[in-house]
Amino acid sequence: MTRQRKPAAERKEQIVDEAMRLAAELGPDRMTTQKLADAVGISQAAIFRHFPSKKEIWQAVAARIGSTMPAKIMQSDAPAMERLRAIVARQFAFIVKTPAIPAILYSRELHAENEALREKFATMQARRHALFTSLFQSAIDVGDLKEINAEDAAALTLALIQGLSMRWSLEQRRFDLVAEGTRLLEFQLSGYAAA
Repeated sequence: MTRQRKPAAERKEQIVDEAMRLAAELGPDRMTTQKLADAVGISQAAIFRHFPSKKEIWQAVAARIGSTMPAKIMQSDAPAMERLRAIVARQFAFIVKTPAIPAILYSRELHAENEALREKFATMQARRHALFTSLFQSAIDVGDLKEINAEDAAALTLALIQGLSMRWSLEQRRFDLVAEGTRLLEFQLSGYAAA
């Protein structure tokens, strides 16, 4: 059987796709470059031609995860809480589509071995927190929400996403993450609504 030679960019995308799939299936700590090579259908040496180290594979995975913020929502003129709802729903939908995300984001071993990866995820988290803070502050400023601490509200929203995603993963994806996330976000936001 002859292997199909793909352009380098396409092969790199395939490697990242398979790394994410294997991280969901096996856990990121048990994904080896040999298992990755087998899944892609190339040699381990070919993996290293595209990514000189396993750390660089994880960096590419992190870049993929970080590229999920929808620009249309960010640049929308919609009310702040409508944009927040859309961003959170999209985040949950992306996790459903890419179930490795909770395992990758919260893998202590993976981050301990790859400081650059840990920093990348910490930066992504800080940016998401800043975005959520600005959306909450905008809603407070126009009177849609009562006077609350926007940074704390943003932190609680991030905790909702993280906690529910981990529960979904631990419970073997037995509930509708988007529906449950939307329901819990609405419950959380109802406590902030202006009287």
